[in-house]
Amino acid sequence: MDIVTARQMQELDRRAIQEIGIPGAVLMENAGRGTFEKIMQYFPAVHKGTVIVLAGRGNNGGDGCVIARYLLNHALPVKVFLLAAIDAVSGDAALNLHAYRRAGGILREMADEDAWSAVLPEVKGACLIVDAIFGTGLSAEVSGLARRIIEEVNALDVPVVSVDLPSGLDATTGAILGAAVQADLTCTFALPKRGLVMYPGISHAGDLAVIDIGIPRALIRDAGFNEHLLEQHDFCGKLPRRDPESHKGAYGHAFILAGSPGKTGAAAVAAQAAMRVGAGLVTIGVPARLNPILEIKVTEAMTEPLPDILDGLLGLESWQRIKDVLPGKTVVAIGPGISDKRETAQLVYKLIEEIAVPMVIDADGLNAIARAPEILKKARAPVVLTPHPGEMARLLGTTSQAVQADRTGNAGTFAGRYGVTVVLKGARTVIAAPDGHSYINPTGNPGMASAGMGDVLTGMIAGFIAQGFDPLFASQFSVFVHGLIGDRIAAQRGAAGIIATDIINEIPGALREFM
Repeated sequence: MDIVTARQMQELDRRAIQEIGIPGAVLMENAGRGTFEKIMQYFPAVHKGTVIVLAGRGNNGGDGCVIARYLLNHALPVKVFLLAAIDAVSGDAALNLHAYRRAGGILREMADEDAWSAVLPEVKGACLIVDAIFGTGLSAEVSGLARRIIEEVNALDVPVVSVDLPSGLDATTGAILGAAVQADLTCTFALPKRGLVMYPGISHAGDLAVIDIGIPRALIRDAGFNEHLLEQHDFCGKLPRRDPESHKGAYGHAFILAGSPGKTGAAAVAAQAAMRVGAGLVTIGVPARLNPILEIKVTEAMTEPLPDILDGLLGLESWQRIKDVLPGKTVVAIGPGISDKRETAQLVYKLIEEIAVPMVIDADGLNAIARAPEILKKARAPVVLTPHPGEMARLLGTTSQAVQADRTGNAGTFAGRYGVTVVLKGARTVIAAPDGHSYINPTGNPGMASAGMGDVLTGMIAGFIAQGFDPLFASQFSVFVHGLIGDRIAAQRGAAGIIATDIINEIPGALREFM
């Protein structure tokens, strides 16, 4: 599903009105009616009390007046509290405000804090509050009466439906502009706004419903939006059923370069994940002095002891043996637990320059690249990077806070600059492609913040690429399924205590749903 920024949505509205000829009042009517229908679906007990609509002076308030009119038409008690003087409302919003009043609707102006204090007891006694104060046009910090109203509404034990997005939320970034409504349901129009599907905005949106307001699909396609929200149906039917006469060689051979003293578990976990997603063969390239440990840890995967340097680490001494065993490998994963020593970094650079099969680079492999990111321009095959925010910050030469402030922008910038696929992990993982498109993943939960989860994801991506899947698809699908499994485990037994092998063990069952 496409997602949009505030500016993109405003342009889409403009084109629908000016180029297609759909009156703005029609779009507003569709938005209000669609939200009314969702209210009736989500809150069947709405008839048991009064609905309070908090309306701003702009189009968001106009949407609120349409909702109020539909409630009134269905004999449901409703009142509109306008955060402005009636004369200050214009355009389509004024048209619908007056239509609501002419239909017999109750409207009160709240031009100051005394007016709000006078109606606050009614708000506290409402069965539902409709938040129609600010829409996508908000860019300045909320202050004064509006801020007081938002903060006091949040303190009430009354369910809230937000119109298009919670008032006080930046539609593009999801940032809280001083204060933002905490909604139970957000009915957004035409397409989700980026701020509704990224943190912190998502924590204010509650359930998200997308309302079709009549903007032609052809217009949306023509706009060519480059940010998308992953959905389960994006992957259904994409896993082919296996040929009954096939053999392990038909499903690729992943070569995973991993491990250093104290970190052999990362290598084992990545290898197990690659096999669970269906790779036919997996070999772990490991420092020779650690090979006995890995041979005990893993059963199905093979190990390849590589010449190592004094401390049991991979370095340029390993390159010739790696080169000898590369034929037949269909993907190389680099990084889980390999150490951040300069000698190991030199090997990472050599691999990027010389290997002609797709690569997935994680963990200490990323730390090596951060020292010399231009090396990526010498890659001979597609590269997938899987940084967490700290690693992304090192790659960009910035801070984790700056990365988190614009996850899609930062991941996309790096992907485009170096021609790689970036999987920026964390809450709402972003997959950025080198062609400028970014994909936001909705699955996953805080219970997955435990050691080894990133190694599982690296192994999954590598395992799919090994089988011949496109690196971008392999990244998207792995991230989605990885989080989906975590969500199901959390739903069954709670978020605390989920470990990497829990995810690995559930992979085959989850994949079955997509065949």
